[in-house]
Amino acid sequence: MTARKGSKEAGINGGLLVRKGAGPKKGQAVNAFVCTVQVSDIDATIKKVKAAGGTVAVQKFAFPGMEWQAYYKDTEGNIFGIHQTDKKAK
Repeated sequence: MTARKGSKEAGINGGLLVRKGAGPKKGQAVNAFVCTVQVSDIDATIKKVKAAGGTVAVQKFAFPGMEWQAYYKDTEGNIFGIHQTDKKAK
């Protein structure tokens, strides 16, 4: 990976597009790429996601000794992940 323009951190530039078809039906299997973003405070981010209307897809869980991970659905039913590096995760 290369550093994003104006940043010393590695990352991937990208964007979001408006959905051009029907949204996923409840209980439907994931049929697209699930974007996961790194955050500095997963608990604070979860609160913001819920306040904005996001719902739990997979509760926060630990990869012991490495990180925290969680998956949510946005208001259109798209699943996305959030990730916080934390060597103390268990």
